[in-house]
Amino acid sequence: MSQMNMEQLGEARWTRKTTGMFISFVLGLALESYVFSLSSIAVYWVTMPKSLGELLLAWAPIWLIIGIMLAGPFSDRFGRKVTLYTTLILYAIGGILLFFSFTYVIILISLALMLMAGGGEMNSIMVASHELMPRKHRGKATMMIINGINLGGLVLAILALTTANLSGKSMIYTQRDVVAIAVLIVVAILFATRVSMPESFLWLQSKGRQADVQKVVSSYFGSTVAAAAVIAEAKASSESTGPKGPKLSAGYMTFTMIIMVIVAAANTIGFGLMAYALAYAFFPHLQPTILAVFEGAGFVIGFFGLIADKVSRKKFLFWSFLGTFAMTAIVGLTTSAWEHNMVLFWILLIVLAGMNSLCYLTEDTVKAEVWPTLHRGTLTAVARFISIGLYIPTIYITASMSTTEYVLFNAGVWLIGTLAAAAWLIWGRETGRGLSIQQASGEA
Repeated sequence: MSQMNMEQLGEARWTRKTTGMFISFVLGLALESYVFSLSSIAVYWVTMPKSLGELLLAWAPIWLIIGIMLAGPFSDRFGRKVTLYTTLILYAIGGILLFFSFTYVIILISLALMLMAGGGEMNSIMVASHELMPRKHRGKATMMIINGINLGGLVLAILALTTANLSGKSMIYTQRDVVAIAVLIVVAILFATRVSMPESFLWLQSKGRQADVQKVVSSYFGSTVAAAAVIAEAKASSESTGPKGPKLSAGYMTFTMIIMVIVAAANTIGFGLMAYALAYAFFPHLQPTILAVFEGAGFVIGFFGLIADKVSRKKFLFWSFLGTFAMTAIVGLTTSAWEHNMVLFWILLIVLAGMNSLCYLTEDTVKAEVWPTLHRGTLTAVARFISIGLYIPTIYITASMSTTEYVLFNAGVWLIGTLAAAAWLIWGRETGRGLSIQQASGEA
């Protein structure tokens, strides 16, 4: 299938199978977030010194980035669909082990397996969503898929809260079993929903497997799509309003990687320190509640992503970063007020979570759409590996800070991210406004 026809394929209608794939991707990222957030809940299942508790918080990003770096090159070599089934096997083994997590060591092993799976899921889903979602819906579909991350954290927090009224070991065992059952149920659903998922058309084409492209297109959209419906819809489509960006020179690719790493690191560190580590450091009795509020507010505000196909991605990225930085600075400068007024604390946390959600949705969308198809899995993984890896030392760096210092440190992180987003606004490629993934990546 020619490049022209591949671009026309991007104009395909949203079908019933597209809906099934969309649901699968949302659930996949919800499960990844659920497992990543689990460390902040599991830290209370066994008695341990604070140093080990900090290790458990760091355990999540450590194994997540291992899974990311393994899955990125794997998906570029063997395909997106094969990778997404491989990660489900790891999830299943880890979920079963979670039932036997009576000790700190078993908890770590179980989480390591599921976090590796989560890292692979996160990377592969973001890559596949850009390559498989119809062009007219690519932006909003991708952002709504990413919003599944907020959903997963919210579900875990709700499960933790509903079992928190039980006492002693009964609470621990019930909470652990409920959490494990939820993991296995979602894994079973994902196995079923991914049966009809096609392999990425763009990946098949980049590998020169033209016969497989035709076969997958026909089985997914119907035998007449490539010859009639897709081409007809492509001709009827209006031209994109987005300007073309810089070509894929080595210098521009390096610039892109630097910016993607900085904005992703700022977002990961900023979100992690507030949603996961803040409660452990200062409000241990409020951990499930803080997680529920942060993820819940983020999930609701995340529906602003439905406008993603109509606006500039570069502008959305910059303004969401600037807003999150400003809000974090306000929280840090008003510490003395909200430490003694929990109503004010919750209001500030909700507003901050909302701004952070818009930032997260946008930067996570951008860092998977700017790379050429043949290397999209690997380069997305590199950006994620470095950025999430940088979150790990901040857990220890901020461990002895006061509340004010802690939040202002976070504001400094967001400021760095805002400056990087400003650089992308000035010199980066536009990837929104309804552009096809080939145009967003600079391949068309």
